Amino acid sequence: MNRPRCSDETYIQFLVASPGPVTSTEAARVQPRSHFAPAHDSFNRLLNRQEPDPETLWIEAEPLVQKNQGVLIIDDSTQDKPYAKHMALVGYHWSGKHHQTVRGINLVTLLWTDGDRKIPVDYRLYSKTEGETKNDHFWEMMLMAKGRGFAPRYVLFDGWYASLENLKQVRDFGWLWQTRLKGNRTVTPEDRRSRALDEVAISSSGTRLHLKGYGIIKVFRIDAKDGDTEYWATNDLSMDELVRRSNAELGFQIENYHRDLKQFCGSERCQARSERAQRNHIGMALRAFLRLEWHFFTTGLSAFEARLRLVRDAVRTYLARPSLTLPKLANA
Repeated sequence: MNRPRCSDETYIQFLVASPGPVTSTEAARVQPRSHFAPAHDSFNRLLNRQEPDPETLWIEAEPLVQKNQGVLIIDDSTQDKPYAKHMALVGYHWSGKHHQTVRGINLVTLLWTDGDRKIPVDYRLYSKTEGETKNDHFWEMMLMAKGRGFAPRYVLFDGWYASLENLKQVRDFGWLWQTRLKGNRTVTPEDRRSRALDEVAISSSGTRLHLKGYGIIKVFRIDAKDGDTEYWATNDLSMDELVRRSNAELGFQIENYHRDLKQFCGSERCQARSERAQRNHIGMALRAFLRLEWHFFTTGLSAFEARLRLVRDAVRTYLARPSLTLPKLANA
């Protein structure tokens, strides 16, 4: 059997450099001219040959993280697929970008960050047909992080994952957590009358409350200028407003990660239909993000600037040769 002409590294570098469509034919067209250059079938076979495995991402990410520092953030993002009618894994999911339910592939990521680096260390693709919920993926990734030796300062997650089971799991690992709670969660203040969070007087500097089914937590009330109210909660009873705000800023790193993954790594631009191809493509898009993020950390160049420099070199090469021209008119 002949060796494959392209590897996962070939495809990853294509994702890093290509600003256009992410297809097997386009990947073949941009390869260096050679008699041994991989054809589009090589890339198609690559995506359908490999066994999708988040462990591959961890092997590359492990040297880039400090397990006993930083925070772990978990959140999901929808890879837009509005016109995909026959593509595997596509379903209806809530999109924070569109602020409505849209068609796409749901990616759940566990991100490690210390404020300077944002490193994805684990991920899952949510599919209703598999029978596992997003909370099941939360459990799996938390267990995996514990087994890998993580000891983060905090675990940060959105209110979607703030179920009692998830809060207890993180607490049982000996970790501190911070999340947002909805106003209808049942709590008991000092007067020992249980009622909804919205009905309790809560200070912006934090108020200790008993969360039904869990225990004592500390809740911060944040009133936005648009009239909206947010409740931030933690099991760190000594937390003050400065630490809460610092954690909230760290938690926003996962939104930056989602944006860079889509814009600069082509995570939602793959047009393959099969489930295995989509899983492999998204896994390699995350590995492409690792390379861009490490490049940013070591050079100070953002993913936007790094990609723009690649495009500049391509344009400069094109301008150095004769350009496209129109034929002159006979009477000119």
